Amino acid sequence: MPHSPEYDWSKQASNAGANLGARLDGAMREVRSFWQRVSEGISVQQLWGQFMAEARTSYGLYSREVDWEPVEGERGAKRFWRITRALFWAMMMKLSPARRVFFLIGLVLVFLALVNLRPFGWPRELYIALAAGALLFLLALELADRVTMKRDLEIAKEIQRWLVPSAPPVVPGLDIAFTTRPANTVAGDYYDAFLRPTPGDANPSSSGATTPPSQRLLLVVADVAGKSVPAALLMATFQASLHTLAFLTSPTLPDLVAGLNGYACAHSVGGLRFTTAFLAELEPTTRALTYVSAGHNAPILRRASGRIERLEAGGLPLGIMADARHDYGNTRLNSGDLLVIFTDGVIEAENSAGEEYGESRLLQLLASPPSSSARDDLNRLTTSLDSFVGAARQHDDITCLVLRCL
Repeated sequence: MPHSPEYDWSKQASNAGANLGARLDGAMREVRSFWQRVSEGISVQQLWGQFMAEARTSYGLYSREVDWEPVEGERGAKRFWRITRALFWAMMMKLSPARRVFFLIGLVLVFLALVNLRPFGWPRELYIALAAGALLFLLALELADRVTMKRDLEIAKEIQRWLVPSAPPVVPGLDIAFTTRPANTVAGDYYDAFLRPTPGDANPSSSGATTPPSQRLLLVVADVAGKSVPAALLMATFQASLHTLAFLTSPTLPDLVAGLNGYACAHSVGGLRFTTAFLAELEPTTRALTYVSAGHNAPILRRASGRIERLEAGGLPLGIMADARHDYGNTRLNSGDLLVIFTDGVIEAENSAGEEYGESRLLQLLASPPSSSARDDLNRLTTSLDSFVGAARQHDDITCLVLRCL
């Protein structure tokens, strides 16, 4: 029996609705896929926090170029105009001369379109299109520079990763863990833990899974002044000189530090490029520890009893004075003791309110009983630090080395 016209119409409407719904679902999936690709799965709250942190960092970068003295006496709109103009010129001067011209051309075209001035008789839409083209071209040039620099920095990061140990040495009776977080792609922090011949041993055994009596464990955490590429280059030279001196003549710890200081002074640009460092040498059999802090944060030694000690003996940072003299401390580690060596990026980490993590929080954390392993203790520290900092941007490299006596 043939269908009625009403039936055909309702069926067609139902099919059309289903098709529309399927298209909307497909469009929404594409939108979600596009958003996932752009945001890399980061939540809106995290994106906003990241944007604000980057905005504060960019403002700090440009504001350093501003002479604020003429602005201090201004008020109201005049003050706002002076600050805006000063920040604009600070931003402009970061561009190359050719790109400044393109930027100005784009801004002039935007102005002409906004006020509807057409000196060449062109339609208003053409001014908008030309302005967008000029600014997009400038953005493309800046992005190309950024991509090239990022690629080079990633290579530098990979090379820097080769300079530090990927895993701690295996030493009976000791448990070691370490971590580092660069503030930028590459870092100026350095950490190391390796076995080296005992000073005066003419025939040292090679290192392996066990510790021969003729070897000692050298622990090093250092922080080169500055950040990013300049600090990373100096960190590489520090690592090279450390390993060369440590194995070339098997010097004592004072001789090793003197050699590092002499090399650092020769390349410190008049003391501007100095390095703070903590170096300690542990005799695995007796667990006797000799240490020196060259201007570095005093490590924390938590005894098995819960008592806290600070390893403060030392002197000036490396690279300040060629004939600097350092004091050396001596102690003995016992089963259950926990040694935490860190850079200032740990205690100076800031949250969004500008409050520092501080040594008091670190000491309070370490006052509680240690975990079952050095890695767990380190994870406990980084978790506490991350919880305090939140979404605030990291301003300095963070490095920490933890040693537990079993």
